[in-house]
Amino acid sequence: MDGLWFTEIHGENYGITIKVKNVLKSINTKFQKLDVYETEGFGKLLTLDDLVMVTERDEFIYHEMIAHVPLFCHNLPETVLVIGGGDGGTVREILKHKTVKHIDMVEIDEEVVIAAKEFFPSLSCELDNPKVKLHFKDGVEFVKNKKDLYDIIIIDSTDPINVGEGLFTTEFYKNCFNALKDGGILTNQSESPFHNADWVTNIYKKLNKVFPIVKMYIASVPTYPAGIWSFAFCSKNVDPLKNFNENRYNEYRLKLKYYNNEIHKACFAVPNFAKELIF
Repeated sequence: MDGLWFTEIHGENYGITIKVKNVLKSINTKFQKLDVYETEGFGKLLTLDDLVMVTERDEFIYHEMIAHVPLFCHNLPETVLVIGGGDGGTVREILKHKTVKHIDMVEIDEEVVIAAKEFFPSLSCELDNPKVKLHFKDGVEFVKNKKDLYDIIIIDSTDPINVGEGLFTTEFYKNCFNALKDGGILTNQSESPFHNADWVTNIYKKLNKVFPIVKMYIASVPTYPAGIWSFAFCSKNVDPLKNFNENRYNEYRLKLKYYNNEIHKACFAVPNFAKELIF
């Protein structure tokens, strides 16, 4: 926090800065530093350990892309596991799919959910839905020994440091693989290929050891480092383009702000500099 501005440094010579009107909450939880700001241009802003997690203005991009890409590729998504995602935005998007019957959401830090319910009702609005069961546990431990339970697993985590570090290991990915049913799909946020090149390479090396199909897809998120963000689509036997259910997409007629059928196809066209990180 620098005067009336929040600044996140991304590299030696660049970052992002947002003008702040008020500090709404600032606490140290058992796991991390949590702050909520009212900003001039991006609405409310949630940070963890002084890193931007979500803003009201651009959150829809990340949440629509991490959720709808896998859900529209599965032939009948009914059971979903979300690891992380304490702000609730991913759960909100998942529940736009009427086939979904149950969501387990595993968030290690209950204070994130408390803050989301207080300050981000447009994101957390479905966390009390009877289809959702909240587990305030470590996602690494939760997924151990789970077998053939989920159609979709979405890892909506922080960066691979501090509390998020364990969600980026080969062992964790193997446990997720085992927890998926046949035809199951895993997606996870896989960092900025422009800003976090080493992290991205490490993530995809591990995923490729576990999943037969691993594809990167891209979205533009203004408040994330370099404005470009990647996601990993992983499965046992589902291809994100060949198995995209465009008929269901057309049937649902969802009122979304970013994701659509054309974006679904285009987002898997990865820039050359990003390809070099993962192939």
